[in-house]
Amino acid sequence: MTAGGRSVPAASSAAHRVVVLALENVLALDLGIPWQVFGSWQNGPYTLTVCTEHPGHVPVHGGPALHVPEGLDALASAGTVIVPGYLEPDPPSAAVTSALARGAARGSRMVSICTGAFALAAAGLLDDRRATTHWLYAPALAREYPRVKMRPQELYIDEGPVLTSGGVTAGLDLCLHLVRRDHGARLANQRSRLLVAAPHRTGGQAPFIDHPVRPAPSEVPASVYEWALRNLHQPLTVDQLADHAGLSRRTLIRRFHADAGLPPMRWLLDARLARARELLESTDLTVEAVGRRCGLGTPANFRTLFRTHVGIPPSQYRDTFASPTPERR
Repeated sequence: MTAGGRSVPAASSAAHRVVVLALENVLALDLGIPWQVFGSWQNGPYTLTVCTEHPGHVPVHGGPALHVPEGLDALASAGTVIVPGYLEPDPPSAAVTSALARGAARGSRMVSICTGAFALAAAGLLDDRRATTHWLYAPALAREYPRVKMRPQELYIDEGPVLTSGGVTAGLDLCLHLVRRDHGARLANQRSRLLVAAPHRTGGQAPFIDHPVRPAPSEVPASVYEWALRNLHQPLTVDQLADHAGLSRRTLIRRFHADAGLPPMRWLLDARLARARELLESTDLTVEAVGRRCGLGTPANFRTLFRTHVGIPPSQYRDTFASPTPERR
């Protein structure tokens, strides 16, 4: 399979050049997203090039190897650089991080899908910025790059010149968001219809995930997470968590940030919402009862929190994800 060069025939000379950096063991689905969104126009506003660190065969996780003739020099003329996710996101080489940093300094828009955020972080491009990645890897990114303001609860984050997204479908949402930002809703909606995708999901909508409520390795005693998860129905506080851990309030907050990239109360809210999703999917408890069991307050408060952080009302979530034969309780 061959990649590289421009995928848009006879495009306008004014077309915006998108360059996708395929690192070793790039994820096939993540690579396919920008290819489909930006690289399949007929006489459209974008051209697309794929490049890699060492031109030639590039291993692909979940697909056949690519033959990529373009090297890192291709980044020099990019209007937008996209780094798809890659398996086992170790820091890339100094040549890659330097090329990414130079691209950003020249004014290229820098974008990551899934674990591609690790490459942007290694290049220093996420320092002191809000960012997201696949929820499973968010704690590791927070530990390895503490200057990054992690927001794993968001599908994608637009920080202007630097944009990040979660896994697979969130990357599609972000790419469509770029088309919308560049050319307006009409063109973005046309592209989404062609791809049979939802035309617009805001970055603040939460991904439908089983949130990693017990990060590992952990700087917080496992008993604290387990105790909190057993007592979600109670109005827990940071001081109670600190007392249970035998830590000062300040130390607990610092260690929670190191573990999960989140303050304790935000972690606790995510744990409550994860439990609420589980109950909505697997039981026929009323929405009010689910809210009580998860410590999310009154029915009105629960509905507001759920819609704000998950993106849809609890009843709609149940209609979409509930088991055909819910557990009776």
